Amino acid sequence: MTTDTVDEARRSLTESDGIEVRWIMPEGFLELPFEAGDLDELAEQLLELAKQALPGADEEVQIQYAAMCAAHYDEFIEAGVQYAGFVTTEVDGVRCTATVNVSLLDLDERAGSNPVGFIATTMQHLELGQVGEVQLPCGPAVTCVGNRSSSIDGSLTQSGEEEPIWTSFIQVQIPLDNGTVLLLEMGTPTVEGWEVFSAMFAGVVKSVRFFDAHGAPLVMPG
Repeated sequence: MTTDTVDEARRSLTESDGIEVRWIMPEGFLELPFEAGDLDELAEQLLELAKQALPGADEEVQIQYAAMCAAHYDEFIEAGVQYAGFVTTEVDGVRCTATVNVSLLDLDERAGSNPVGFIATTMQHLELGQVGEVQLPCGPAVTCVGNRSSSIDGSLTQSGEEEPIWTSFIQVQIPLDNGTVLLLEMGTPTVEGWEVFSAMFAGVVKSVRFFDAHGAPLVMPG
């Protein structure tokens, strides 16, 4: 993935058995690199990303920002994240930011013949947020809208101390018929941007399409 700010553009992932996932990201997103050949190249790409994300900051702050991004890569790998992007914009005069992550996960073997129902029931039991089921152009999916606590690294706060924040999120899980789940999530710590970002994310989710190894479109059953 490029770390440049992108115009509205198609993004894609290919599963091991040949299922390709495509979706459209809106204009303005900065994307974390996932195709670096080695750690040195990744460090260079993250520093370039920091310069774009914090153009007015001094070099030390940009380096700290790049290091903070690098620290999340173990979490990305563990969570199956294969795309991560973020956008910052003004909403009614307030500076707002949102992230979008796309992951591929193994479907729980207990899901059986009704994976959407299984995922929805599991998320309800975990009390992660408001859970629902929807029919997308690419197939059935489970949605979850909620809030979770997180924190801002002290290197990026005025106090110099780590500060707790609440992040509002929308998560969408789409089970594939090959035993995997496509997970898309939008999160924002800025309440003022919720309506704008949730509408944007709805467009991203509705743009998801699946294709087989020959490029033929697929719609997941359910």
